[in-house]
Amino acid sequence: MQSEIIFMKSYVNPGEQLVVALYVRNVKESSEFYQSYGFEVVRDEGTFMELKWEDARLFLSAVEGTPPPPAKPIGNMRVMVPDVDAYWTLANKMGAKILSPIEDRYYGLRDFIIAGPDGLALRFATWL
Repeated sequence: MQSEIIFMKSYVNPGEQLVVALYVRNVKESSEFYQSYGFEVVRDEGTFMELKWEDARLFLSAVEGTPPPPAKPIGNMRVMVPDVDAYWTLANKMGAKILSPIEDRYYGLRDFIIAGPDGLALRFATWL
């Protein structure tokens, strides 16, 4: 029996193929954090906000009962930028909580990681 499902086939804009959707305690505060690093608001419905980074999307949803973020992030979201050193300077100016300092990595990126407001860290990176 042949499956009707076609895996890994693009049928939408690549930026909408995989979307990160975060449950947050405060949409406005979370949005301001991401906007301070260059994300743009696409849609604001009060308890839901859609942000974009180029073609990629980030959804923020206020969900009642969302627990406080964990002390240690549950993972990170990587954002590729043309000049990671400029973002490193910005993160330090903004007093970001640095989880991993900027460094050239064995996997071919120069990157650093900062804590996000909702338990998901943010990694900025440039190819070496």
